[in-house]
Order: sequence, then C-alpha cells, then structure tokens
Amino acid sequence: MATHIPLAPVRAGQEWLLSCASDPAATQLAWDAQQLAAIPTGAHWRVAEARLSRSLEAIRRLGSNPHGPVLADIPQGLTWWLLPPGVADELDDVAGLTVHPTGWALKCPPVVHSLGGRWWPAIPDGTGQLTDPTLLAAAFGPCACRPEAEIQA
Repeated sequence: MATHIPLAPVRAGQEWLLSCASDPAATQLAWDAQQLAAIPTGAHWRVAEARLSRSLEAIRRLGSNPHGPVLADIPQGLTWWLLPPGVADELDDVAGLTVHPTGWALKCPPVVHSLGGRWWPAIPDGTGQLTDPTLLAAAFGPCACRPEAEIQA
C-alpha cells in the first residue's frame, strides 16, 4: 500500500523554508532551475551535521517525540538537523554531530521533491518546529533513548 504525504504540510513547509532564505525569490529561481539553494544558518535555525546511518537510527529512536526537519544527502551519506538558532555548545560533546556556525549555508532542495541526491526525510511542516538539542543529544548519545519495546526486550 502506497503512502502519500498530504500536500498542505508540504506546501506550508516549502513556504516556511522560503521565508528562511535571505532572498526567497532567488531561492525559488534556483529551485525552478533544478538547483540547490544555499540558505544561511543563523536567524531562523542552526544546523547539526551527522552521518546518514546514525541519523536514520536517531529518527527511529526518537519515535513519536516531535523533531524538526532533517535534510539528507544520499551520495554523501550525510544529514543536517535543523536546530533552534540559539544553540550554543549543548551538542559539542556528542560524538557524531557537528554544529555549523551562524552564517554557514545549507544547500537545500525544495520541500516538494528531491534534487541533486538531497531530500527531506523529515520535512519542514510550516510550523517552524525545530529539533530540541537535548532530544537530539539523547538520540545520538551512548545511552540513546530507546522505545519502551526495546527496553523490555
């Protein structure tokens, strides 16, 4: 059975992502030309980079805990988690995560489709929901949070 993402959150996520760009019109033009658009970190969010395999496991471990958008690059095997803009050093000691500085540009595809090997395994939903650094640290940490079923097994 095929699953489909409702269009409303995808459109809202696309609008939200455009609102985070320093030049939304130029970002939309890049996407229309089938190019990734560089959106700088800082005012709206920060970015934590991790290996794709670790991030997919972290998404599984987070389960129903809400988290923000996650961008993946299949050929590079990398992911980028969108975090609150005020993140300081909360994730500095978490192995496997690199938090990029304010002003670092994340090359994003549109929310509506993949581009250049990049896609959103967890799409921006338009609400501005970002990943809580404490939850992300727990999902990546050595004693990563585990679903109740795993604990009892």
